Amino acid sequence: MAEPVHEFTICIDQVRDYEFRVRFDKLNLPELTLDEPPPLGQDAGPNPSRILAAAIGNCLAASLLFCLRRAKVNTQSLRAEVKTQIVRNAQKRLRVSRVEVAINVAVPEAEREAACRCLPLFEDFCTVTQSIRDGIEVQVRVTGLDR
Repeated sequence: MAEPVHEFTICIDQVRDYEFRVRFDKLNLPELTLDEPPPLGQDAGPNPSRILAAAIGNCLAASLLFCLRRAKVNTQSLRAEVKTQIVRNAQKRLRVSRVEVAINVAVPEAEREAACRCLPLFEDFCTVTQSIRDGIEVQVRVTGLDR
């Protein structure tokens, strides 16, 4: 495994039931409320699957925007729509099975050719999407239940 280039830690605290407060490592970032929809939670915030979808869509949109700006292409608008499918696996557990991202970008007609050069490039620079595609190592440790 490669040496970390960057590392950060966020804290997630239960507020009540399935509602959690996320505090980020940067003090200037607002806290985020996560919650499950009923019947488990109260929909006080997005659930983790929605956050995952938002991270994928945002990362891809930002990667495309970065490429377009490096190519000196002026964007008039950029919007990503993320369709996420949740299915039950063989063990009847809910899983994100598919994510479809549709990005609509408007650029001046004279800059379209330069913009098109970004199409085969930008996905590879999306940290989140490529990490998911490659598979992310997740280690879990639970404390406080020692006997």
